[in-house]
Amino acid sequence: MKNRDNVVLVDQDDNPIAVMDKIEAHEKGLLHRAFSVFLFNEKGEMLIHQRAGQKYHGAGLWTNACCSHPQWDEDILESALDRLYFEMGIRCEIEKAFSFIYNTHVENNLIEHELDHVFIGYTNVDPVPNPEEVESFKWIDIPTLTQQMKDQPDEFTFWFRTALPKVLEQMNDYSLGN
Repeated sequence: MKNRDNVVLVDQDDNPIAVMDKIEAHEKGLLHRAFSVFLFNEKGEMLIHQRAGQKYHGAGLWTNACCSHPQWDEDILESALDRLYFEMGIRCEIEKAFSFIYNTHVENNLIEHELDHVFIGYTNVDPVPNPEEVESFKWIDIPTLTQQMKDQPDEFTFWFRTALPKVLEQMNDYSLGN
């Protein structure tokens, strides 16, 4: 697995500018490239995971199946597929759904300012999580998930709370054949 200690700084149009240490980019709040993978099973449940306790931010929070930062020389889709296998032990097809930019303060005086490429996939395979990355996981139906996020938003990562409505909109469009 590639070293993930760096991020690719980008402009608003996702043009790469430079490589920077991951922590430094988060301390300075500089816009950088990221990806998030959302997985669903045949029951329509979403795979979510609880981030491992030693993560530099978001430790113990619930989020989508996989998220990380592609490196300078990596194709974003290939990076997402590799990371999905590294974190969750899952290999499946995923497709790019959309991208979005967010900027928010998180714990440890860090700032998440990311251009996040969101991928959606389908699998019925249960993950075999990497304990360095994942504390726990569960398949959850959407009504239960949305209620939990409404009742306890601070138990979920900011990017997950931001991306989920857009993901669900994509899913509705897809299921309607649009």
